[in-house]
Amino acid sequence: MKLQQLKYIWEVARHDLNVSATAESLFTSQPGISKQIRLLEDELGLQIFSRSGKHLTEVTPAGKDILDLAGKILGEVENIRRVSAEHNDDSQGSLTIATTHTQARYALPEVITAFMEKYPGVSLHMQQGTPMQISELAVSRKVDFAIATEALELFSDLIMLPCYRWNRSIVVPRDHPLTELDQLTLEEVAKYPIVTYVFGFTGRSHLDNAFSEKGLQPKVVFTAVDADVIKTYVRLGLGIGIIASMAYDPVADSELCVLDASHLFQTEITQIGFRKSAFLRGYMYDFISQFAPHLTREIVEQAMQAKDREAIDVLFKGIELPNH
Repeated sequence: MKLQQLKYIWEVARHDLNVSATAESLFTSQPGISKQIRLLEDELGLQIFSRSGKHLTEVTPAGKDILDLAGKILGEVENIRRVSAEHNDDSQGSLTIATTHTQARYALPEVITAFMEKYPGVSLHMQQGTPMQISELAVSRKVDFAIATEALELFSDLIMLPCYRWNRSIVVPRDHPLTELDQLTLEEVAKYPIVTYVFGFTGRSHLDNAFSEKGLQPKVVFTAVDADVIKTYVRLGLGIGIIASMAYDPVADSELCVLDASHLFQTEITQIGFRKSAFLRGYMYDFISQFAPHLTREIVEQAMQAKDREAIDVLFKGIELPNH
């Protein structure tokens, strides 16, 4: 059994059993991967993948158990490399983050700028996606950190730490009737066409729940994953925009009026997460604390030792999260 064989079966599973795509991603040949998988199966005396002709069709029950162990082994191999790198030169390395557009555009720029100034030898990469895509990237070890707000149940295999609280604002043209109200209500908001996030992004489910609990059916006429796109269509008169408050720029969005809607919707908590078995290098701890100052190395290490999610919640009980 070779580490290369374990890497091949792991990557094939991550690429939906597409050997050609796996070979392309690993810069190797399809026949070479297929041969190594066969050799591993022969050595183990069982099939990891079911087949139809030359095509892999599904992971066998035994294969699922083997893939789970292979993932853990490959994760520990990566940890060994990181330990070595940390002791040889802790100023060199890489850091990869997966997050949503709102976090990437509005919450992270200052943090990343300061981080890169402090660690010029660390290459930083960012991937954007849906909460499901972000979770999968982190679990499959393709990124170091996942930063998300929505669908946190998808991140059960990660250690998720609370970073900050945020809520929403409504953006409208400056002559819109909502700007004349003394008190903004969901009933008034529901009277107008709404432009907001795609379901599953940036607390969208809590937004929908707020209307539902009032027995209201808002007319959502346009959705996007990008707050800048939402604001563009508000400017065009398509509807009123509901966005994360951090996504309003007083200078760039000066032709729009921003209305505080924090009393209408549930407060959200953005969290940062990483694999439970991950070895974090010194600059990784530093990135976390730059993003969320209350997440000191000591607190993060305590969270890594926690037995379950409930123990992590107890750790943060009494810690007041900042508002963004």
